[in-house]
Amino acid sequence: MATAFVVRADITDPPFQGLDDRWLGWMGGPHDEPYLAAATVLNWFGGPVGAALPLALLLLLPVRRRWASAGFLLAAYLGGNMLVIQGLKHLVDRPRPANPLVRVDHGSFPSGHAATAALLVVAVGVLLVPAARRRAWWYGGAAFTLAMMWSRTWLHAHWLTDTVAGAAAGAGAGLLAWWLFQPALAREAVRSHDRRGAAAGADTATATSTPATG
Repeated sequence: MATAFVVRADITDPPFQGLDDRWLGWMGGPHDEPYLAAATVLNWFGGPVGAALPLALLLLLPVRRRWASAGFLLAAYLGGNMLVIQGLKHLVDRPRPANPLVRVDHGSFPSGHAATAALLVVAVGVLLVPAARRRAWWYGGAAFTLAMMWSRTWLHAHWLTDTVAGAAAGAGAGLLAWWLFQPALAREAVRSHDRRGAAAGADTATATSTPATG
């Protein structure tokens, strides 16, 4: 948040503009190399696919009676994408680099694609990845988020610091929602475990009470 006010004070020449200019120069452009294909796929993933996956989970979780999980996901995405990212975009309204290679909206700071990637990593890790496997997931998720950050600068859609701020905002929103919903998620996990245990017990009792035939 503090970085947003630093950028807003001088949107055309913030204190770290020299770093952003050097990084953009290293990215080169305009591009027609094979890297462009990877960057374009990540651009697509950060748009339609990045929105479709949480939406699908929001529809599925209530069916599975995972109300706390649905609440966590809704809070993370509403708080992260709608309030934090869009709010900062309107507050700062930083100009984008010249000649972006993909379609972009207003406001370069922060990167919505980088925020979505980081938030998706946190949400999927919390809801779908067993605790014993989360360390590997975090490493893979960090690599995915870094790739998304690279793609946004490679496509000249964002400055480097836009992507850093976006990833930090997305991960922060996801982690804050996790902290707030942790007690409810823990109770939900216990109830889910109890239901599975009861269902397994009922199946066992049915099997043992059924007379053998033949």
